[in-house]
Amino acid sequence: MHDDLIARAQTWLAEDPDPDTRAELSKLIEAGDLTELADRFSGTLQFGTAGLRGELGAGPNRMNRSVVIRAAAGLAAHLKATGHTDGLVVIGYDARHKSADFARDTAAVMTGAGLKAAVLPRPLPTPVLAFAIRHLGAVAGVEVTASHNPPRDNGYKVYLGDGSQIVPPADAQIAAQIEAITSLHDVPRPETGWQTLDEAVLDAYLARTDAVLAPTSPRTARTVYTAMHGVGKATLLAAFARAGFPEPALVAEQADPDPDFPTVAFPNPEEPGAMDLAFAKARETSPDLIIANDPDADRCAVAVRQGADWRMLRGDEVGALLAAHLVARGAQGTFAESIVSSSLLGRIAEKANLPYEETLTGFKWIARVDGLRYGYEEALGYCVDPEGVRDKDGITAALLITELASTLKEENRTLLDLLDDLAVEHGLHATDQLSVRVQDLTIIARAMERLRENPPTTLAGLRVTQAEDLTRGTDKLPPTDGLRYTLEGARVIVRPSGTEPKLKCYLEVVIPVKTHKDLPEAHAKANEILAALKQDLSTAAGI
Repeated sequence: MHDDLIARAQTWLAEDPDPDTRAELSKLIEAGDLTELADRFSGTLQFGTAGLRGELGAGPNRMNRSVVIRAAAGLAAHLKATGHTDGLVVIGYDARHKSADFARDTAAVMTGAGLKAAVLPRPLPTPVLAFAIRHLGAVAGVEVTASHNPPRDNGYKVYLGDGSQIVPPADAQIAAQIEAITSLHDVPRPETGWQTLDEAVLDAYLARTDAVLAPTSPRTARTVYTAMHGVGKATLLAAFARAGFPEPALVAEQADPDPDFPTVAFPNPEEPGAMDLAFAKARETSPDLIIANDPDADRCAVAVRQGADWRMLRGDEVGALLAAHLVARGAQGTFAESIVSSSLLGRIAEKANLPYEETLTGFKWIARVDGLRYGYEEALGYCVDPEGVRDKDGITAALLITELASTLKEENRTLLDLLDDLAVEHGLHATDQLSVRVQDLTIIARAMERLRENPPTTLAGLRVTQAEDLTRGTDKLPPTDGLRYTLEGARVIVRPSGTEPKLKCYLEVVIPVKTHKDLPEAHAKANEILAALKQDLSTAAGI
């Protein structure tokens, strides 16, 4: 075992093109650090529908140039095997450690495989890459990003020519092509031959952002904005300036790209503490709303003043507000969301006589809905311009929510007032999440197994009327690792996260509301039930 491990590490070292990871691996081999070597060589980062995502470092179980070159070669082989022998592949990247290197390696591999490659001019938001694929008629796109993961991670997200992320069976087909690569020496990587795109692609994206707004809408809402140390600032400011909104007040400490994300534990607006600096800026400047992007700017978070202070809106609340705004503007087409998002969207669509679809979690599924006009999921992802960007887009979502806040401001109303109206019209749909981050992935597997073997019959004193194991699929959904419980007046979904070491439980309670006067009581009741659901679910899952 010991000799075999060292031999595998030495073979890897001989092929590694990166001096940084070579030095790291040489040290581990010299020190005979078998524990660390076993961790890095015990498996391979698995290529799936989220592409690749993992910790940076040397070895097949980490994100590094060797792993990325293999992934790119596998993607190139898949494209050629499916008839795209000389198509264009567009490559974008964020500002994380090694992102620019991974983008350049991908361009070299595509060029070496006889495909055309074009790289975005600098670190830009993921939605710009998703837009560029459709805009340039590419056969595929790659975004090098780990989105809102911790600083030590990076990732590799693959899109096909329709501009949406890969879904089965493409992921398994690409994985098989990656697996078939025996040596990096077999992968041609010329020094030149690809194109670096100029600003025209960004200008075309920005020109599309105008189209999400109504031509004569008010543009008066004042915002505080944080880019969360990511790549959103320049693109968002340009979009807001074009639209004629007041210039956002920036959270200076988080405005510019920094791969170490020094002010936050996790660069995700949903994580506790991540929005503290934005709240402080808002107390100073009294805007109408706070806007935050995650580091690759495909997600958009919104916070509003409530009483004397500020609070984050849940993704489900923003999802419902944008839907109501689009309905009021006469939008036509299908409204879609993932199964873990609030059922309020279905009520809004039904009342407006619009088609409505539920999909599996992730924009790779939402983006594929026929006739899509608007799609969202509770993890702060919104697709408001599916013809331009078939993915979540934190820039256009920010424009649309600021337009809505401006429209309400003219009527002396706020986003919270509109949420109250929706609760009276459709019932209060209150959502929450129980999310458990683990070091040991077997904890998640055990929790799922425990729930499958002993499904709860009541939660929070409510009877479970239907328990579904989603691995079997349903008449409307393909199989996925998840459990769904329908209760009297509530719903619970439990699933492992696809991108982080987390078990996620999504909770929703629906309380009928007769008038605005009944809202405080409905909120109190909903909070009570949500707290009890969390407690009972933790017990049932043993977490």
